[in-house]
Amino acid sequence: MDRTSANSGTKSVSERLAFDEASLAVWMQEHVEGFAGPIEVDQFKGGQSNPTYRVRTPGGDYVLRRKPPGRLLPGAHAVEREYRVMKALGAQGFPVPKVHGLCEDERVIGTPFFLMDMVEGRIVWEAHFPDTEDRAAQFDAMNATIAQLHGFDPADIGLGDYGKGEDFVARQVARWSGQYVDDVEAGRVEAMDRLVDWLKDHAPDRSREPVRVIHGDFRCDNMIFAPDRPEVLAVLDWELSTLGDPGADFAYHLLMYRMPSAGSFTGLLGRDLADLGIPSEADYVAAYCERTGRDGLADLDYLIVYNMFRLAAIVHGIKGRVARGNASSAHAVETAKALEPLAELAWANAQAARL
Repeated sequence: MDRTSANSGTKSVSERLAFDEASLAVWMQEHVEGFAGPIEVDQFKGGQSNPTYRVRTPGGDYVLRRKPPGRLLPGAHAVEREYRVMKALGAQGFPVPKVHGLCEDERVIGTPFFLMDMVEGRIVWEAHFPDTEDRAAQFDAMNATIAQLHGFDPADIGLGDYGKGEDFVARQVARWSGQYVDDVEAGRVEAMDRLVDWLKDHAPDRSREPVRVIHGDFRCDNMIFAPDRPEVLAVLDWELSTLGDPGADFAYHLLMYRMPSAGSFTGLLGRDLADLGIPSEADYVAAYCERTGRDGLADLDYLIVYNMFRLAAIVHGIKGRVARGNASSAHAVETAKALEPLAELAWANAQAARL
């Protein structure tokens, strides 16, 4: 699958995800400073979870992100939390789009939503940054951005109650294991069953990790880069954000080094990093540790396996949404096919882990 062409740009709003645009315009008139209609709404191609739309107006464009219609798993698709964390981080100068308002009144467009600025720039869908000359600088920009995020004390920026934080990895293993087991419509996978047991049996003590705001899905295609320089203009898709273990969050970002360079989940495995001008995994880890004042990343192999399992569990959830008929992306069926290969890759990393 060509991820760039499959996910870039917009399309006409699908019939299932259409809403009353006139009602939205009325809400914007009341809640968005400087707004003037008329509006024109398209749907972004990318995204598997929360439907996202481009709202065009004569004075500028906005982005609307909403909960999908239909039956949802408890706690999923929390656009309210996305809005809150983006508002708090934006106030600190962290690169997120400016948010304009949250609407929890389902009478407006059918489900809760929030509205933010449209940030113009470049989204990179392939981990090796094709058509980019200075890859080292682009990777350094990503590294600096996640280090900046992990430098905030949640209490200092009004997010002290944004999540439990403590015992994060153990709780996440239990959560994703439970969601995997409970989503019977998506079926079972042998490697996932093995991973559930392995993660429980090899759990490390992570109690000394500081509690920080974590993104939960920090990767190149969830960022908007400046078109003419190595700078992250905005970090997107905060649905999985919470308070938790920054080492685990960074280990998820590192999956780009462990994932294959073809298929639904593009990565760098098998590519000649030196030839591409991309830093090695060890050098990338060292840069993050220097920026965050660490001596190193403890339990890295376990955290890699945990994150692969969590990603596989998310794909398992997509497969379940396909079965229930409320997947928001046209590519959800294709993505769901990656479940078993991803679970097998996670199991292979578990077997090779140095614990």
